[in-house]
Amino acid sequence: MSGVGAERTQEIADRVERFVRDVVVPFERDPRRDHHDCPKDELVTELRELARAAGVLTPHILADGSHLSQSETAIVLAKTGLSPLGPLACNTAAPDEGNMYLLGKIGSPEIKERFLKPLVAGRARSAFFMTEPAEEGGAGSDPSMMTTTCRPDGNQWVVNGRKAFITGARGAEVGIVMAKAEEGACMFLVDLPDPAITIDHVPNTIDSSMPGGHAVVTIRNLRIPADQMLGHPGEGFKYAQIRLAPARLSHCMRWLGACIRANEIATKYANRRQAFGKTLIDHEGVGFMLADNLIDLKQAELMISWCASVLDTGSLGTNESSMAKVAVSEALMRVADRCVQVMGGTGVTNETIVEQVFREVRAFRIYDGPTEVHKWSLAKKIKRDWQKANS
Repeated sequence: MSGVGAERTQEIADRVERFVRDVVVPFERDPRRDHHDCPKDELVTELRELARAAGVLTPHILADGSHLSQSETAIVLAKTGLSPLGPLACNTAAPDEGNMYLLGKIGSPEIKERFLKPLVAGRARSAFFMTEPAEEGGAGSDPSMMTTTCRPDGNQWVVNGRKAFITGARGAEVGIVMAKAEEGACMFLVDLPDPAITIDHVPNTIDSSMPGGHAVVTIRNLRIPADQMLGHPGEGFKYAQIRLAPARLSHCMRWLGACIRANEIATKYANRRQAFGKTLIDHEGVGFMLADNLIDLKQAELMISWCASVLDTGSLGTNESSMAKVAVSEALMRVADRCVQVMGGTGVTNETIVEQVFREVRAFRIYDGPTEVHKWSLAKKIKRDWQKANS
């Protein structure tokens, strides 16, 4: 990172951190939550207006529309993650952040004006319709299993299928829909809500930081103008790859921030709580857990930085992002678990965000590909490389 770039990035990150710690954190006990304790859009809107006033809304996208590098984004997004509400307030949350990145890279001028602009402005939320119900044999970690279909009809495409775990579908105004045509996967932009897309069910999940939850939806004869397709028929998976590695890494960035904060809370607790004649930090078992947290947090930070630097070369970073996703999610799970353990009974209550961070990071080990899928992908590369070297 150049000197000028580093200075600019640090200034943005410092402003974001002050905003999240001073303004957002007090909202963590705000009662505006749905039945599953997810923030309601009313709360998100208020937080975004505060972020707008503070000049930290969508901080990774500059006023001229240019995007911070991945290395710069890593520093800023970790600061937004210092509160579970921080990414929502600053407009760096999934799936919006990844969708903005994708549309900024490949959207036509018309698509950028109509769909990207309100996302960057924080005036709309988006949803990415790819995953399908497991009980129906639909696509999950294996996108080739996609059963949702699309067919051309004049100057429109007609989409039918079922989707599951569609984050933020309830309340979203912009949708990216993936479906399968004869030529292969296709990706479309749609306005939401649309009567052809019905929300069947929003299951309760272990995490509770995403407005709108993770919906199961049915798509019946959804008609989409041909000019709302990204690229050409059959190019959907190619565009998904453009979004994939940066989105994986963004999860790592945000949850690194969350675990830094959880560790701060656990450290404060351990330095104040007395047991067996001395503070908890003076008991070797507790002190060693907090020491291990520092090690895991630093390793996670360095893995994110390394992968970001690879992406900044223009590489898709598929293998590197798989390694980072595994290493960071597993390290942060250990950190979150130790924070709960250090705090004992207090750690399993909602008196602090530690309990929520633990739940969210547990889900993160599955989101954007579970550990096992990434390791399997890396093992295939190891085999290919060995066969090539020994052929």
